[in-house]
Amino acid sequence: MRIVIAGGHGQIALRLERLLSAGGHEVAGIIRRPEQGADLREAGAEPVVLDLESASVEMVAAVLQGADAAVFAAGAGPGTGADRKDSVDRAAAVLFADAAERAGVRRYVVVSSMGADADHQGDEIFDAYLRAKGAADDEVRSRTALDWTILRPGALTNDAGKGLVRLESRTGRGPIPRDDVAAVLAELLETPATAGLTLELIAGSVPLSVAVKDVAGN
Repeated sequence: MRIVIAGGHGQIALRLERLLSAGGHEVAGIIRRPEQGADLREAGAEPVVLDLESASVEMVAAVLQGADAAVFAAGAGPGTGADRKDSVDRAAAVLFADAAERAGVRRYVVVSSMGADADHQGDEIFDAYLRAKGAADDEVRSRTALDWTILRPGALTNDAGKGLVRLESRTGRGPIPRDDVAAVLAELLETPATAGLTLELIAGSVPLSVAVKDVAGN
């Protein structure tokens, strides 16, 4: 498959790029800064420099042309204000979905967040983040032209992945290594029967390939 990842220099995205390229897939990662390109090439991905906060639908669709799947893994990141939570975590996800539709890419996987909710209350920056992610998820889930899957990981850690997870529509809160999030994303991309599902992910006791098959009904 050819897979295009928005937010290609993120911690989860770089892990996913390594896994997908090692699996024989062709991977492109969208990045904002040219100097990030070397890290993507090292991970086996083709860097594409494009700012999703200023790009047009046509510009993004051109990158997605010919792709088999799109992964939205971009985020404004720590230290940014509520305005950028909206412009990246919400608006860029919607733009990427628009572009996927324009390019005819049906498979669309979103890295969201546990607790994402457009109606989430609170005045802190993290509250704004959860609202932005929730609004983006709602928008993606409304698209009949996309075979979407939304993954909502728990608290992210840099612990080594164990390959053992709990993956359900509701898991309750808990930690999850970024290694395992990336590995689950790779499995989801190869499991089209997970389309239409919003899934929470935390560390657990089920091998991740089995967990993905279980939610897909296999």
